[in-house]
Amino acid sequence: MTPDRRVLWLALPLLFAGCERGTPSGDGPIDADNPLEMAARERGVVRPDTATPTGVFERAHDLGRDAMCAVPDGAGQWRFALTASYGPGLSCTASGTIVRDGDSWRMRFAGAEGCEAVVHEEEDELRMPGSLPSQCDSLCPSRASLSGLFLPRASWSEDDAKRLQMRDRRGNVVRPCGA
Repeated sequence: MTPDRRVLWLALPLLFAGCERGTPSGDGPIDADNPLEMAARERGVVRPDTATPTGVFERAHDLGRDAMCAVPDGAGQWRFALTASYGPGLSCTASGTIVRDGDSWRMRFAGAEGCEAVVHEEEDELRMPGSLPSQCDSLCPSRASLSGLFLPRASWSEDDAKRLQMRDRRGNVVRPCGA
């Protein structure tokens, strides 16, 4: 055996020993007084202790940008606004309220009587059902639909939700969750 191989065989157990060290699990107690933890929670970078739809859901894609903001609107209720882009000049814009429905959220769309959808947040992504009631057809022009829309969570911050900008039906840039 050459000296180079002997060194390799002697060093190999040391390399593997380093692999057996545990990694921080993040399951330990949270130091709520830590300035870094406080800043991260204020900015919505880390999940707060209670799960609510408050915050921003957003994704950019080849055809444009899909976004939703949600802010508290009374006890156990939130109001939302969302936009989904399907290319130049074709987008859906909707707003309404959200309430807890078991492990999911029930969205009620304003201006479309009977238009409701139970949505799920899985792995920080809000997912609309694959089909919506026919009462929801008026939310989108032409053949566009909010069915199957998914939006990754971008923030848990109410302030971020209030600052989120999107275009209304006339093309004006507004902050629909800011009022």
